Order: sequence, then structure tokens, then C-alpha cells
Amino acid sequence: MEKILISICDKIFVVPFTTGILFFIVAAITLVFPPKKINWLYGYRTRASMKNQQIWDFAQRYSGVKMMQIGLALSIFSLLNVVLGLNDSFQLMIGLSSVIIACAYLFLVTESAIRKKFPNQ
Repeated sequence: MEKILISICDKIFVVPFTTGILFFIVAAITLVFPPKKINWLYGYRTRASMKNQQIWDFAQRYSGVKMMQIGLALSIFSLLNVVLGLNDSFQLMIGLSSVIIACAYLFLVTESAIRKKFPNQ
């Protein structure tokens, strides 16, 4: 039990867990209150997603769902150290890497979905 409590404070838990929770909350807000019009402040904003309103609407829904999935995955992944018990520097490296990979994955799958759904845009 004490090992689990100590692990909760470890970097591999804190970085992906808090990022995962933040992703989930932001995605829920975006899905409940999606940006109605193309803007430079709020929503999934890339050159491809801002080409027209139809693509914008699709990108907001798609990225919101993917962001929720990634948030849950990051939060679950953060429990890995409870099982493995890695050293501090390795924990930090894995924690930060997982967040960077998650962000890259979100971008790549959303952009790919936009190109697939709107091939002529």
C-alpha cells in the first residue's frame, strides 16, 4: 500500500495523469460547446481545419472524441509505474515522451481524417 502511495507522486504518474485529465476536460468542453465559427482562439486550429466551415465542424467533433480517448489512455498509462517501479529520471523521460507522442498522434490522426473525408479540399 505504501509503494502505491509513493508511486502516486512519481513523475510517470503525475505528468501523463494530469495531462490526460486535462485533455479529457478540454475535449468534453469542446464537444459540449464547440466553436461555431472558424476562429484563431478556440478549437482544433490548423490550416486544413480552417479551410471552410464544413471541415471546421468535422475537425472539432473528430479531434474532441480523439482527445477524450487519448486523455483516458494517458491516465491509464500513468499507472504503469505502480507495476514497474522505475527510477526518477526514466520516469520523467517516459512521462514527457508519452505526452508528446499523444499530442503528435492527435494531430496526425485528425489531419488524416480531414484529408480522407475531404479529399478535394
